Amino acid sequence: MSAKPIKSILFVCLGNICRSPLAEGVLRAVLAERGLDRDILLDSAGTSDWEAGSAPDPRSISIAKRHGID
Repeated sequence: MSAKPIKSILFVCLGNICRSPLAEGVLRAVLAERGLDRDILLDSAGTSDWEAGSAPDPRSISIAKRHGID
């Protein structure tokens, strides 16, 4: 019996505090609604370390909350 291949998606932006985490959250919510959240691994990353260790951008948090995205 062969295992189902794991699929993964990596969202990338400059600092990983705004766009890529928000995109990850949106897709995570969509996959959960469709029962596919266990089939695909999601993550986000930044291309620089300027924001390493920084909290998510408050604007992204606000937008996510308005749309019910964690």
